[in-house]
Amino acid sequence: MKLTFLVFLLAVTILAECVFCKDLETNRAESDSNKVKYSDENRNKAGNEVDSDSSDIQVTNEADVTIEDDIDNKPGDTETNKETVQNTKGPSLMLDPKAYLDGNEAKIESDMIDEVIKEQKNIIKQLLDSIQFEIFSEDDDDGTEDESNLDKENLTGDNVIEGTMTEITKQIGDSKNRGDQVDVQSDSKEKPEIIVTEAKWNVIQDNMLLKKRKDLESKLLNELLIPNNPVPTSKKKVLTEEEEKAENLYKSAVKRLGYSRPIQIAALDDLKEAAGLGNIKAQERLAWMDLLDFGPTGVPSLTVQAVQIFEKYAAEGSADSQAAIGFLHASGLGGYSPDQAKAMVYLSFGALHGSSFAQMMLGYRHWSGIATSASCERSLDFYRKLAITVADGLLPTGGSVVSRVRLLDEAENQGYTTSILDSDLVEYYQMLAENGDVNAQMYMEGNEAVPQDNATSYTYFKNAADLNDPIGQSGLGMLYLQGRGVPKDLNNALKYFMLASEQGWVEGHLQLGTMYMNGNGVTRDYKMAVKYFNLAGQSGSTLALFNLAQMHATGTGMLRNCHTAVELYKNVAERGRWSELLMEAYSDYKDGNIVSALYKYMFLSELGFEIAQSNAAYILDKNMVALFGEGETYARALQYWSRAASQNYPPARVKLGDYYYYGLGTSVNYEIAAHHYRIAADQLHDAQAMFNLGWMHENGLGMKQDLHLAKRFYDSAGETSVDAKVPVALALIKLSLLVALRRLKEEGWKSFFSFPRLDIAAIFGPDWDIYLMTILLAFLVTVVYLRRPQ
Repeated sequence: MKLTFLVFLLAVTILAECVFCKDLETNRAESDSNKVKYSDENRNKAGNEVDSDSSDIQVTNEADVTIEDDIDNKPGDTETNKETVQNTKGPSLMLDPKAYLDGNEAKIESDMIDEVIKEQKNIIKQLLDSIQFEIFSEDDDDGTEDESNLDKENLTGDNVIEGTMTEITKQIGDSKNRGDQVDVQSDSKEKPEIIVTEAKWNVIQDNMLLKKRKDLESKLLNELLIPNNPVPTSKKKVLTEEEEKAENLYKSAVKRLGYSRPIQIAALDDLKEAAGLGNIKAQERLAWMDLLDFGPTGVPSLTVQAVQIFEKYAAEGSADSQAAIGFLHASGLGGYSPDQAKAMVYLSFGALHGSSFAQMMLGYRHWSGIATSASCERSLDFYRKLAITVADGLLPTGGSVVSRVRLLDEAENQGYTTSILDSDLVEYYQMLAENGDVNAQMYMEGNEAVPQDNATSYTYFKNAADLNDPIGQSGLGMLYLQGRGVPKDLNNALKYFMLASEQGWVEGHLQLGTMYMNGNGVTRDYKMAVKYFNLAGQSGSTLALFNLAQMHATGTGMLRNCHTAVELYKNVAERGRWSELLMEAYSDYKDGNIVSALYKYMFLSELGFEIAQSNAAYILDKNMVALFGEGETYARALQYWSRAASQNYPPARVKLGDYYYYGLGTSVNYEIAAHHYRIAADQLHDAQAMFNLGWMHENGLGMKQDLHLAKRFYDSAGETSVDAKVPVALALIKLSLLVALRRLKEEGWKSFFSFPRLDIAAIFGPDWDIYLMTILLAFLVTVVYLRRPQ
């Protein structure tokens, strides 16, 4: 273990848990202002990995950070240092994004996040200097034996190292260099002051990490850790009778908000009562309801009171309130003007304080490069954390069913429908189960309304497996894999998973992939694991997608691919609890609550949901709401179409071209329109984009007129989509007339009737005879109609 990364490990721990503590100053002893700098030589000696019994930490080059004190302090001027930290860059500033912005109005740019990190390093440095350590003092003897044969007693007395982290770092670094010199000087008789050999250096490292870490973490947890509450407090507060009543009302209301509508209404009354009694979480929850219509509140009002609540608690350190203010700045709602830089600041504070909403928004922004430079690695960090949370909350068989409906697709395809599983179907499934329906039996065993019983599960799964049902086979495999109701038998588990997989059942694919990845009952084979995870992922398995993301992120069994890992993590993260808003938004839309649906879609758009982005754009495109002026409405729609297009939704890319073609929300620009059409045609194979390119080539819009290229794009559109056949035929007829007229104008009538020189197929295409027969038939019908008996 190397000392450089011990310091970094402590810094990371304190950054995650301590930098926002209000009473940090009271825990800081007098500190010196010596700076700690590691040269490249020392850093190379330190190595890049810390490995202990209690933790397995890998440090990348990005994390190899020099911890420096950038505050210009005079030696011994402790009080001045304290005032500088408290008044300019102290913990109180770290809690309040608005205070940060007010003090740095000229710096509201995408690099403000780096400034936040820099300030945190200053606080971490002073905190490290405030903690006194004593290595190998007599109090450290806890009876444990070191793995090294070196006698610990030889390292007492003058070998005891006391002081701050900065002092210890310097002493050990100097003594290590002296120890290295002694190793190569075999005739040296004089021992170094602290460390004699490289072996003793390792012992000190081991003991520093293994013996001191636990005490340090305990000290931090007891004295410096901020509880993950909306408003941070230094210690647990004893609730009054009224506060306890409000807390109980809030908890009871939250549990009932997910039930049926009448129960939700009753829960809402309790929530309002709790808020009236001063419960902060209840007030925040009601503010979110005003914003996004969580629950039976009707159309979202986004009242001034709700915005004030967000502002108040965001200033006091509430993570979700900071995320809410960030969303309002990003979307330009709640009386705010759209300001992506301020949104980034508030979201960054919210993410640091633990808001999942803020972390997901930042993951998407770093991935797409919104108001910051695109960074796959930063996005990976956010999405991986969220994906782990989502995956940990899933059952082994996957996740919940989420309705994902694109309004544009629904409008263009009237048969486009969806279904939602209703909890009231328990009795129906139970009736089917009693009648022998094996699929219904599996639903019943997996439903929360029915108590789980291993014996019953085995009976149902065995009966289904005997009927060669893949659900029963995979279920029976799970029982053998986990030893539930039957003796654990990996061979039988593998057998039944294989049978289920051969029939294409997703659970069979998933469990086979897991067994091959972990080498559980089979020889570890990453290629086979990837194969089965891919099959399960194609069927919608969230856990399979998560496992694939982990493998791509770490380069396990394949070359590391950050971009693919982020896409997979993002897919998993989007299946979290917030995905239920998609169903609520669609339900609001179908019920005519367009404003409520739009607010939800706008919020989900900031979280990175492509479906929400395209749906919000569709609502704005059709002018279904009157929240904004006409020009602003199209400008906002253009933004959402652009974000959806960047996530490879073909109709969004075509819409983007349309907006530049017609000048909706922007100025007319045929070149940019053609650029978007070309992307949709070449990369996404969209027939409408091909047709539009043919039209632009035909008329010379944004490019040189070229009738041959126009015909090529028309033909491609007709071949790509059956629905494009009729408009393509009409466009080709028109195009052929243009070709004929051009030849007439250039060469005269004589050349026009010189049919041997005319390549009909080149003009009309290989189906020219069909067009001719259609025209002749239409002419014949017209003649018959006109000459019919009167």
